[in-house]
Amino acid sequence: MAGLNLRFTDDELDALRERAAAEGRSMQAFAHDAVISAINEHSRLFNEAAEHVLKASAELNRRLA
Repeated sequence: MAGLNLRFTDDELDALRERAAAEGRSMQAFAHDAVISAINEHSRLFNEAAEHVLKASAELNRRLA
């Protein structure tokens, strides 16, 4: 499995440490899940936008066909 090194300020690292500890998780697991969540959210937003455009242009597309 590939790895990735991230750099944090001292304050960011402290916040990460505190948040992970509050959830009873390692910093690595917490950071990993946060990144995956951000990726999934971006994909969800893109898919919603694409669906909206398709619905909004459906009538025009039908008339042009």
